[in-house]
Amino acid sequence: MPEIIDRARAQVLADGAGLDEAGVLEVLRLPDDDLPELLQLAHDVRMRWCGPEVEVEGIVSLKTGGCPEDCHFCSQSGLFTSPVRAVWLDIPALVEAARQTAATGATEFCIVAAVRGPDQRLMDQMREGVKAIREAVDIQVAASLGMLTQAQVDELVEMGVHRYNHNLETCRSFFPNVVSTHSWEERFSTLEMVRASGMEVCCGGILGLGETIEQRAEFAGQLAQLDPHEVPLNFLNPRPGTPLGDRAVVDGKDALRAIAAFRLALPKTILRYAGGREITLGDLGTRDGLLGGINAVIVGNYLTTLGRPATADLDLLAELKMPVKALSATL
Repeated sequence: MPEIIDRARAQVLADGAGLDEAGVLEVLRLPDDDLPELLQLAHDVRMRWCGPEVEVEGIVSLKTGGCPEDCHFCSQSGLFTSPVRAVWLDIPALVEAARQTAATGATEFCIVAAVRGPDQRLMDQMREGVKAIREAVDIQVAASLGMLTQAQVDELVEMGVHRYNHNLETCRSFFPNVVSTHSWEERFSTLEMVRASGMEVCCGGILGLGETIEQRAEFAGQLAQLDPHEVPLNFLNPRPGTPLGDRAVVDGKDALRAIAAFRLALPKTILRYAGGREITLGDLGTRDGLLGGINAVIVGNYLTTLGRPATADLDLLAELKMPVKALSATL
């Protein structure tokens, strides 16, 4: 048995103390033969420190496309030739999306906008949309609107936004290779303001952007320092017309190794399946990840890519005897 698995069993499973960057790197370097044992340990850690419940979330885009930033993986950037064009969603459609999300059993509904940060029009739309959703649907409302000012953080709190998503996307050392129109530090500043406000912090990223495994370990360590409530793990789904449109998809075993490694770095955090799992892992891999540290899923489609049908994920959770987290438990 590899020494790092023994060490993780004693440190993470028994004591709830996550692996540091060096430990995560050891995990990411484990050979394929050790993957079943690694996934079992990650599952045991998840069950010990998070329990069997799985948090289900749906997302919808309030403003899609036309973003001024140049995130190289994103088809919503207005700077690339990718086919996503700017579209705004009206409030009735937003409420209906929240209603459909709640009907799946989801407890979280995240409103997303493709912007550098919200202008007054978007904040007004958010206020109207959150109010309408809260009046019509019994669901928690989260938001992802880019970089914020302190006044905007305060306004979102006042609206009743429960959780704010702002992904760091990748580690600090690799970030300039992926985005040039803003910095990793600017993103981190927004996250610090969100944490101080009392909103829950949702922060993750995308694996497969071209980073090395050393940089994946760096990213896990930086997320652990931030200590977010939730970490969405995306795997690159290369989008035509973007600078990363011709990158290879992450190998399925590497993806599962990363899921386990991030669980061992973040033993008490909600670790959420997000974009790209369908093409990276497929149905069998989706099951393996849920038995290897994942304890939350985004159901249905993503912002510009198709996901699995919500019923497929819910049926799988039922088969695995993993209860969907109840709304009353999150309030």
